[in-house]
This record gives sequence, C-alpha cells and structure tokens, in this order.
Amino acid sequence: MLKAGIVGLPNVGKSTLFNALTRSRKAEAANYPFCTIEPNVGIVEVPDERLEPLRQIAKTNVIVPAVIEFVDIAGLVAGASKGEGLGNKFLANIREVDAIVQVVRCFDDDDILHSMGGVDPIRDIEIISTELVLSDMQSCEKQLESNRRKAKGQDKEAVKNVELLERLIKHLDTGKPASTLDGLTPEDTERMKSFFLLSSKPVIYACNVSEEDIVAGGRNDYVKKVAEFAKSEHSAETCVICARLEEELSSLSPEEAAEYLNELGVKDSGVSELIRKTYDLLGLASYFTAGEQEVRAWTFVKGMTAPQCAGVIHTDFERGFIKAEVVSYDDLVAAGCVAKAREAGKYRLEGKEYQFRDGDVALFRFNV
Repeated sequence: MLKAGIVGLPNVGKSTLFNALTRSRKAEAANYPFCTIEPNVGIVEVPDERLEPLRQIAKTNVIVPAVIEFVDIAGLVAGASKGEGLGNKFLANIREVDAIVQVVRCFDDDDILHSMGGVDPIRDIEIISTELVLSDMQSCEKQLESNRRKAKGQDKEAVKNVELLERLIKHLDTGKPASTLDGLTPEDTERMKSFFLLSSKPVIYACNVSEEDIVAGGRNDYVKKVAEFAKSEHSAETCVICARLEEELSSLSPEEAAEYLNELGVKDSGVSELIRKTYDLLGLASYFTAGEQEVRAWTFVKGMTAPQCAGVIHTDFERGFIKAEVVSYDDLVAAGCVAKAREAGKYRLEGKEYQFRDGDVALFRFNV
C-alpha cells in the first residue's frame, strides 16, 4: 500500500490532523516541540460519493471504501540534514513514504508556541524544502562519485546516471526540489526513482487554519500566500483544513458531525478534500465492483491494465484473465440499473491492453 507522510515544523498541527484523519487518538498532540518521536501509522478511508448510488443500484447494505495509509512523522527543524533536532530520524522516516502532506500553520494563536517564534508559512515551507534539498545534494554527490567510477568501465547505465545526476546537482544547488527539474524524459523520470530522492516526492500543502477561518471560507492572507507560493515554486496544490475542528468532529458519529458542520454553516472542514487530493497525488484511482454481497472501491495505480486491476482483487484473476466487462459509473447511474445499461449498449468487453479509468464498474472473466 502506498503511503503519505504528514510532515511539518513542530507545533503546526501534524498530530492533531493525523488523529482527525484516522479518527483516533494514536498521536500525542501537545503544546511543545517533538511530542511525536516515533511515527504513527493509520489507515484512512477515502471519501467517495459514488458508493451510495452504486449501493442502491446493487441493492446491498454493504459498502467497502478504498483506503490509504498516512504516517505522522516527527517535526523537522532547520539543520535536520546535519542531524539537528530529530533530523536523521525525520529524513529516514520521510524516505519510506511515497508522497508528502506538509502541514503549514496559517493561524495566529498566542497560546500555541511556534518553534520559529512567529507565524510565517512561507518561511516554514522553505525550511523543510531546504532540508530535503540539502539531504538530496549529499545523496546525489555520493551517487555521482560511485557512478563516475563505473562509467570509466564503460557501464552504459552508469554513464546515463552521471548525466542525470550532474543535471540534478546543478538544479538542487539553486535551492529547487528535484521534482521541479525541467526537461525530463520518461526515461529520466524512471531513472530518477532509483536515486531515492526526498525532494522528488510529490507534495501537497495542508493550510491549517482556525475554526473562525473555516466558517469564513478558510481564505485568510496566509492561505493566499501559500497557494501562490506552492504553485509558482513547487508546482504543488494546497488544501485548507482546520485540524482542531476535525479532531473534535472525529469523536462524533457521521450524522452528528454533519449536523455540527451544518450549524457552523460549512459543508466540510477540508479533511475529506485533503484525503481525496492525497489519493490522487499518490497516482491512485478507484474502480468498483457492485453486487448483492457488497459494493467495493478497489484501488489501482493510474495506467494499470485490465489484468493488473483484476490482480488487485486476487492474483488468480490476473493469472487467468480472459476479459473485463466494464461500464462507466456515469453511464450505469444514468441508466438506473444494470439491465437498462446493458440494453443501452453501455457495457463493453475489454481485453488485456485496456487501461482502467477512475469510476469504471467491472466484472472480470477468468479461468485458472
């Protein structure tokens, strides 16, 4: 299962957000730096409004949503790449995740300490980005030295590695993350994965605002600055959340939580959107199976073929794959039932080369 790591400076709301996401109290949330040392891990359901209409069509009472894994990682401080604070532990933990959710404090509160002495979300983003870039610089220089030795022995792969590493080092030296290096071919992108660089991981910025800001629409000046900076400097998206409010909601039933949000005049505190955006950031999508026993969302990596998607259910399905019977979610819901969708010719038989799309509803034919 692909994992997203929740990172940020100390006391920006990481552990509070993790507790809200996982509807638990697994992570200690306290008003002092480094209250999280060992990473907390939680499985989180992906909100998907398509499941309920499918449940009604399938006439079942069982819904199984897709899930992703979130990891709450210790707070980082300037100098982490040199071992400051919990730097080495932080960098080792972040190396294990597939995408980064950076929590950025976008609210003022004199009662909650900030490790840098004041609220400045752009500075906070730059601190973490700089530490990841510095760590990658060290890693790239070591790998370059090793590959240069191999290149002298006419190792063709090493020659290509040297060329890409030299470009990366020049780019990183400007303070830019590896993910923003221009001119990468598909081969370069695949090759860069073997370098295991921290700053090449996809990132989304979670702007943690006050409850008052959520009620007012969640767009304070801090959030606007983060959105502009993230887009221009990191080609990244942002999401507005209120971790404290969402943590309170996590102790309520879904019905009670919805009622409370309705009283505040808001539809959502932003966490559902953050989960969906993180799912997409990881390169994931969902297809569905719908029958009398259950409606289930199955997670697949975008670009996977029909046999590979069948293998998500069971390896036998992939091994003995014959065909996939597929209808899009929109076509099935528009028809109102399976029979009418078939009559309208909306069901298709797809073979081994078909790449699944988000929202496909599938039935696999296989023989083992």
